[in-house]
Amino acid sequence: MARVALIGEERGDLAPLIERVKAERGRLINLYRVLLNSPAIAAAWLDFNSAIRYRTTLDPALREMIILRVSILNGAEYQARIHGASHALQAGLSDRQIMELGAWVSSSLFSAAQRAALAWTDAMTQHIEVPDTLHQELKNHFDDQAIVEITVLAGAYNMHTRVARALRIEPETPRSV
Repeated sequence: MARVALIGEERGDLAPLIERVKAERGRLINLYRVLLNSPAIAAAWLDFNSAIRYRTTLDPALREMIILRVSILNGAEYQARIHGASHALQAGLSDRQIMELGAWVSSSLFSAAQRAALAWTDAMTQHIEVPDTLHQELKNHFDDQAIVEITVLAGAYNMHTRVARALRIEPETPRSV
């Protein structure tokens, strides 16, 4: 159970923001139901994460790999369930790729570019400091814009996972995602 109230659509004073969330996310998911306890934070979160998810140059499959990898590393069921259940498959990841993200290093299912991005994501998530060797490998596959987008995406989902775990936000059922 979430540690704070889940705000619902009964909050008429929040109707414009709730409608924006529903328009951009398809429905009022539990993450936003929690964030609506602070409308300014909910609105900023929506704007920031919409930019990361929908207005970058990253391949959608790579984007979902990074999101799922951060979720796996941080033990974040909320993001792993939502992204694995729908977003990752829609972005073009196979069921096998999703299943093998936990052990991507020994998997043959990922390209060299994907492996570079996953190594970068792992370093950012587990150690914060990223070695120059990983930066060079990332530069072999991506331009500066993509490197910034990969980095900010991984950082944003580290934020997502930590907020979801700290506030004990429960995933929606697969049917309602």
